[in-house]
Amino acid sequence: MGHVSEMVESMSTKIVTVQEAEGHLLELIGLVEKGVEVVITYDDQPKVKLVPIVEPPPKRVFGQHRGQLWMSPDFDDALPDDFWLSGSP
Repeated sequence: MGHVSEMVESMSTKIVTVQEAEGHLLELIGLVEKGVEVVITYDDQPKVKLVPIVEPPPKRVFGQHRGQLWMSPDFDDALPDDFWLSGSP
């Protein structure tokens, strides 16, 4: 198989057989961490795709910014007609 990293520098997908993957798993994992998609085949059929585990974004906490925002009391009042009819943004 050679050095996998040299063979896929300009590729976004690397396809290897199960036999090739067995001897180079750590190297393939390194490629996946760098953004290369790795597909493992068996009997000339794609069987597995190696993908990185992505941490989910932190959950939002309701009320965590309470008291830090301010809204004018007339925020939802109707806008004057000249706002809509002036013709400029």
